[in-house]
Amino acid sequence: MNSLNTPTVLVTGATGTVGSALVPALQARGAAVRAMTRNPDQPAAHGENTENVTADLNDPESVAAALKGVDAVFLNSPSAEDAATLQIQFADLARQAGVSRLVLLSQYAARADSPVRFLRWHAEVETHVHQLGLDHTVLRPNLFMQGLFGFAGMIAAQGFFAAPIGDAAVSLVDARDIAESAAAVLTGTGHSGRTYTLTGPRAVTHDQIAHELSIAAGRDITFVDVSAEQFAAALAEIVPPWQLDGLVEDYAHYARGEAAEVHTAVTDLTGQPARDLADFARDHAAAFASA
Repeated sequence: MNSLNTPTVLVTGATGTVGSALVPALQARGAAVRAMTRNPDQPAAHGENTENVTADLNDPESVAAALKGVDAVFLNSPSAEDAATLQIQFADLARQAGVSRLVLLSQYAARADSPVRFLRWHAEVETHVHQLGLDHTVLRPNLFMQGLFGFAGMIAAQGFFAAPIGDAAVSLVDARDIAESAAAVLTGTGHSGRTYTLTGPRAVTHDQIAHELSIAAGRDITFVDVSAEQFAAALAEIVPPWQLDGLVEDYAHYARGEAAEVHTAVTDLTGQPARDLADFARDHAAAFASA
């Protein structure tokens, strides 16, 4: 697809899991990058055609300033109880600033009637963005492979990890593929009004995840299925109640087999095959090695 003429792209959450990979992916495609972070002491962008700006989604004035003069924006936000409200506010500010393109990071299976609060929140933002009249594209990634880093401490210390998912398969996606897909949409044409579901090349069970991690780390790693109650109890000290309840709902969604479909959007958008779980495990084997 034809590229825009050196677009300036504002990347929200530029130090996050997707944003930190998106900045170099955009640079590789010749875009000028404006990296938005909340902490001025943690610049996210380096090199030619990059700029770092400090702004907080809770501060509309700082966001409006960050939006000045950009052609396109990538909208993502940290997990928060008011994330949908903040993203809707940002989208409104982007339209007011005359931004010509918005790419929204949503979630696999987002819908207004979902029993999963996070999916309802994402659907609310999607609906609002659809009504704004902006050139927009929605990306709906499945569970991030990088989410396995949340289990890395347990795996390194004890050789196992646990979740309430049974033998249900999930078509996990690598965040690097999400970033490269976003870069393709932000710098190309033909994506207006489209929604892309981003997955890996296969759906895997958590037992299969343990197997791939074992091969990569050179040690025996196992998966233990636990109840939702056990899972919640283990996280109660470190995760706020709203987020914990949402995670339990997420895992119930996975356990019902509702996140197993495989889509080809990563390859369609980037021209490259989506990274397999084995690729992720090999690239990050050190994170799962013995403590």
